[in-house]
Amino acid sequence: MKDNFSKVSKQYAQFRPQYPQEIFDYLSSIAATHDAAWDVATGNGQVARGLSPYFKTIKATDISEKQIEHAFQADNIHYTVQPAEHTSFSDNQFDLITIGQAIHWFHFDEFYKEAKRTAKNNGVIVAIGYHLVKVNEKVDRIVMKFYEGILQGYWDAERKLIDEYYQTIPFPFKEIKTPEFKMEVEWTNENLLGFLSSWSATQHFQTRNHRNPVDEIKDDILNAWPDGETKTVSFPIFVRAGIIEK
Repeated sequence: MKDNFSKVSKQYAQFRPQYPQEIFDYLSSIAATHDAAWDVATGNGQVARGLSPYFKTIKATDISEKQIEHAFQADNIHYTVQPAEHTSFSDNQFDLITIGQAIHWFHFDEFYKEAKRTAKNNGVIVAIGYHLVKVNEKVDRIVMKFYEGILQGYWDAERKLIDEYYQTIPFPFKEIKTPEFKMEVEWTNENLLGFLSSWSATQHFQTRNHRNPVDEIKDDILNAWPDGETKTVSFPIFVRAGIIEK
């Protein structure tokens, strides 16, 4: 798995949007029991945080120690630095395994083998993702220019799986039909600019060119979205969920 976010772990924790409460209510409802959950590639612990009221224990892993340093803390969340594909967890341990905005980075065969090993029989595995931010027509055009134009050639190949809403990833489980979800947050232009700066392609551009590509659209964003003005921002969420049968 690639580590694209250690360098921006602080920005990631500050500017990445939070998943809605509805998705955690749903995840709790499809888990048969609530003893232990594994949040894979936890990042700053967004999904682990949402699961913590529902499960006795949350094991949260990431390959980035820097990300975990900025993660949300709770008594029943236990963070470790481990790859998704090979962990120290015991067999038949987890009621629920979650992957938030990360499964596209995994070695699928190896991870699924590990998920099957560590999950209880009939445990549930859920991959969650979200696509481009939606604000309004003017701001969305600027974001799309940044996403498809300025950052063209800087996205990892795995990003295509996000563009395809995870419908093309292998998913060898008994699939569960899921409801539709979306994230909505109240943001200023500062939040949007910080979020764009946390993108992996933004980091690749900056590494190669020694400048932040967000600066190329900053004036356009500020003209379309004045300082101090709050807007409702939404992200379409897509979910693949399945039962792990042994």
